[in-house]
Amino acid sequence: MKSNVGGIDRTLRIALGLGLVAWAAMGGPLWAWIGIVPIATGALGWCPAYLPFGISTCATKK
Repeated sequence: MKSNVGGIDRTLRIALGLGLVAWAAMGGPLWAWIGIVPIATGALGWCPAYLPFGISTCATKK
């Protein structure tokens, strides 16, 4: 797995995911547990949804 999620993208994913999971844990809707997905992709630095489109938010090395 080659990293395809950059720094700002990772931070936003983790923050959004934590917000959704916290909302779900405090009695929010069941669908808010989907926040686990952005937490995982942010923590791993790899997003499978980026692969088919060739997207990468990582800084390129020259």
